[in-house]
Amino acid sequence: MPAYVSEPEGPGGRRQGTLAVTFLILALATSYLPDAAQQRIAWGMRVTLLRPFLATQERLTDARLRASDVGEMRLQLDSLSSILTTQAALADENRTLRDLLGLAARVTPSFLPATVLRPGTPGSEGMFWVELGTADGIAPGAPVVSRHGLVGVIREVRETISVGMDSTHPDFRASAMLADGSTFGMVQARRGAFREADRLVFDGTPYHESSLDGTVVLTSGLSGVLPRGIPIGRIDGVEEVQGRWLKSYWLRPMVEPGSVTHVLVATRGAGADETELWAADSLFTLEEAIGAGRTP
Repeated sequence: MPAYVSEPEGPGGRRQGTLAVTFLILALATSYLPDAAQQRIAWGMRVTLLRPFLATQERLTDARLRASDVGEMRLQLDSLSSILTTQAALADENRTLRDLLGLAARVTPSFLPATVLRPGTPGSEGMFWVELGTADGIAPGAPVVSRHGLVGVIREVRETISVGMDSTHPDFRASAMLADGSTFGMVQARRGAFREADRLVFDGTPYHESSLDGTVVLTSGLSGVLPRGIPIGRIDGVEEVQGRWLKSYWLRPMVEPGSVTHVLVATRGAGADETELWAADSLFTLEEAIGAGRTP
């Protein structure tokens, strides 16, 4: 087997070696020059041989700084967005609490404030909890209200917590009447093909009585469960005519239960007629909100 021998060095390799030795000699020689001469040589190299490399380095440094600035601005934007989202939620909660305070100023101590808690489990749609119970004077059938009207009713009561159902629950029923007391009937939830299609119906009204769209429907108090005078909704068109005997109307609810977070719950000392609690300003404010396309 022939012995290993390195390839003969070509002309390119000799040139590279010569250049390396030359630069080494120049570097050693330059180190012995006076400082002024070294500075002139360095400046000359910067503006000639090294100029492209220095320019490239400056561009890379600027790009890194701009990328850092963009990242910092993105972090600040995310932080501001989070703050604005939180403030919007707080502003909405404050507005709800102010509305309740406006109502609470007119009610007696027989109505207690509470926070609505949703179970969030399948099959519990239309149900909620409030942290009030028998120890607070709450009884089954107690109305749960907001400034604009009826949210729902208490269904089960324990010592410190109660279970309620809102007006979207299939079992919801409320004896009702028009605001002028001319027509009486029953308000109930009517299931649609899907949950978003569920609506309230003012059912069982006389055929010969006609109600204009926008007419306010209140609890009548005839059932002996809910007090008289709590707003439920507004007439929103004819739903069904049964022969020449009965007529039903769709209702646009005063309160969208899914958006409610704070309520007032009536205790055993609540009156049988609460018509005066929902003054004209509450209904007028709601009407403005509906006209502007906003849900209160």
